[in-house]
Amino acid sequence: MIVAIIGGGPAGLNAALVLARANHQVLLFDNQKPRNAVTGHMHGFITREGIAPGKFRRLAHQELERYPNVKRYYATVVDAKRMSDGTFLLATKKGRQVRAERLLLATGLKETLPQIQGLSRYYGKSIFSCPYCDGYELRNKQLAIMTEGSNAVALAATIQQWSKRLHLFTNGKSKLQSSEQELLRLMGVAFYQEPIHALVGPNGKLRQVVLQSGKRIACSGGFVSTYWKHAGSLAEQLGCKLAEHGGIWQDGKGRTSVAGIYVAGDAMSISPAQAVLAAGDGVRAAISLNQDAAQSLLNEHAKHLQNSQT
Repeated sequence: MIVAIIGGGPAGLNAALVLARANHQVLLFDNQKPRNAVTGHMHGFITREGIAPGKFRRLAHQELERYPNVKRYYATVVDAKRMSDGTFLLATKKGRQVRAERLLLATGLKETLPQIQGLSRYYGKSIFSCPYCDGYELRNKQLAIMTEGSNAVALAATIQQWSKRLHLFTNGKSKLQSSEQELLRLMGVAFYQEPIHALVGPNGKLRQVVLQSGKRIACSGGFVSTYWKHAGSLAEQLGCKLAEHGGIWQDGKGRTSVAGIYVAGDAMSISPAQAVLAAGDGVRAAISLNQDAAQSLLNEHAKHLQNSQT
């Protein structure tokens, strides 16, 4: 069976490995624009702790080279449609067309940073989005938490696991309720609701957060809540149902609402997870795909047997 995997991150790479070892023909599409390219290290992935994202991908591709049934395309798939025979026709940005019998979406997410002057210079160096990925390196430091949403208290409570010296900034975008302010005070978290004017520090290392009023707060790093969206429109083109939270709906085992289409990784959650979880999602979806292919073949045999007996 020919299976196309759209996305070359941990989810897509691990799905490719499992499907290759199940003797499927795997077409792996990778636009080489990983979301975690801004950070220098991956964390929380046993045997790969602290590895650079680029090195992780190189090692994964080296392992896939062992399997002649994996074909890699360094391209962006911009169009996908189901044909009358049930196969999927994919078109890349440069016009290449490829057909596949099954499709696995591991397209991940695109993120947008809040509009804070200079933030991009610090993101991935001393300011991060995931405390489970980077909190350990910032433990016990004086940290900034920047969030424009309604998750301020919950985020501060989570990050207290790594440091009790926290400064919360809403950047003038959200108003903390009196009950939220009281909870933050009880936790010992300083909070500031006016807009951030600038971030200060050399070589991507945060040293101060400067407010619009001119007040300067010393910080040695921090975390920011970013905005997320799908990294493409393929799910919409193919008619895949979305979940309430905005991710691609799946049945818990990677099957989408459209037969023959599967999903793995951040695209199904709209909440970036650690690489190890995305890789696990890829395994789960690949196994579901293989089981469904086996069941389809079994159904064909059963139908043939029934016809031969009538």
